[in-house]
Amino acid sequence: MAERMRWARYAAWAALAGVVSAAVFLAVAELAALVVARESSPILAVGSFVIDVVPQPIKEFAISTFGDQDKLVLLGSLGVAVVIASAIAGVLQLVRPPLGVVALGVAGALSMAAIVTRAGASAWAWLPPVLGAVAGSIVLAVAVRRLRGWRDGRAAGSDSGSEPAAPGPDRRAFLQVLTIAGASALLVGVGARVANVATTSIAAVRRALRLPEPRTRVTVPDGAELDVPGISPLYTPNADFYRVDTALTVPSVDPASWVLRIDGLVDRTVELTFDELVGMGLDEYSITLTCVSNEVGGGLVGTARWLGVPVRDVLALAGPQGDADMVLSRSVDGYTASTPLDALTDAGRDAILAVAMNGEPLPLEHGFPVRMVVPGLYGYVSATKWLTGLTVTTFAADEAYWTPRGYSAKAPIKFSSRMDTPRTGQPVPAGRVPLAGVAWAQTVGIERVEVRIDDEPWQAATLSSPVNDDTWVQWMLEWDATPGNHNVTVRAVNRAGDLQIEERAPIAPDGSTGWQRTLIRVT
Repeated sequence: MAERMRWARYAAWAALAGVVSAAVFLAVAELAALVVARESSPILAVGSFVIDVVPQPIKEFAISTFGDQDKLVLLGSLGVAVVIASAIAGVLQLVRPPLGVVALGVAGALSMAAIVTRAGASAWAWLPPVLGAVAGSIVLAVAVRRLRGWRDGRAAGSDSGSEPAAPGPDRRAFLQVLTIAGASALLVGVGARVANVATTSIAAVRRALRLPEPRTRVTVPDGAELDVPGISPLYTPNADFYRVDTALTVPSVDPASWVLRIDGLVDRTVELTFDELVGMGLDEYSITLTCVSNEVGGGLVGTARWLGVPVRDVLALAGPQGDADMVLSRSVDGYTASTPLDALTDAGRDAILAVAMNGEPLPLEHGFPVRMVVPGLYGYVSATKWLTGLTVTTFAADEAYWTPRGYSAKAPIKFSSRMDTPRTGQPVPAGRVPLAGVAWAQTVGIERVEVRIDDEPWQAATLSSPVNDDTWVQWMLEWDATPGNHNVTVRAVNRAGDLQIEERAPIAPDGSTGWQRTLIRVT
């Protein structure tokens, strides 16, 4: 028993040495990234790689469970995994040297592969993980060698029947290595990451940006917003607007250096600067966006006022060729979306390159400085953020990020309706109760919303005055609620006379369907 406890004690010290060595690895890599390649943070690169390769059901679970915090959860999970793996490496180095050092080397190689294969990786992107792996390996090898000397010295003393009265040189050296390496890793790593973020942050640039006044403004009619507590506002505040994308960290793109390249099946390749794009003239648009991950009754839908330039005007500068039928839009982080060409060139559809959202430059997390906004299509095929390229091509020749992951290449939005208030789990008193929510059918418009209480006949709800066919409408129905539990069902009819699909369908491959049914308890 004593021997086992003794082994466990030194294994714990070895595990700590492994964790400190991993911290040195990451700190040196962050410092090197600050100097030669800011995109080369190992933990962020590996996190982005995980986002790319994780099976689609797990992605859907993360989005539905954690919402906007899914990437924070991923980073936390990666951090836990790093601690566990590095602790194991430390123990391996103690019992089977040099396996711990080999493990750190493998970690360096994997992180280097994740970094150099990312879109936009620079020529020196490989260097930070290599330097980090070397530094971490040296610290691990030295620390565990000292630890082994400490262990063997104690064992020798025990065999002779005596124990050193004062700490031996190997014990002191081991603790010194851990203390100095750990403190240095903390200071250097945190400092480098903060400096990296601070020096690449364009928040101040965004705040200072002054956009020209739009040539046209959206006219909001009287009655466009119903006065019902708990209903979604006509325009979703930027802070509340849903965010679903593949970027583990928000890209930093300076408008001064931003360039949009238009190439592919075009008469001429065109490159536009931010000033040139804005100089084409801005107009204001009112458009509701919907994420394909939005479940029936879900919150991954929002409406904003956008300032932008029609995509058709930008594409016209390049002259798309007759055999093209798709535009592959590209983000600065390598994400791509496949948008039907006719949806972008249709004079009756307000597909835009947006530069502002609800009266201010695009928020960083919503695509600053330029993103696509296309009404009537789910975001994964149209709403590319941090836009840098438009390649005119064909669906037969190219596919976008989500297509090989089980989603349709074309994804028109399935119109839907949602009840915002009252919500399940929030009892309401008997008497007059307003049932209210929103409904959307981008590019077509909502004709009416109908509500059914239990098995009673459908009742037509009161609609707000529509801003346009691309913007959701609010609806409201006064209900004389009686005590008990009641099922409330809502459905919509669009202006083409189509009834919202009743049958439930999952979000893959091209959006969910179904009528929302809400259980309301009346007291």
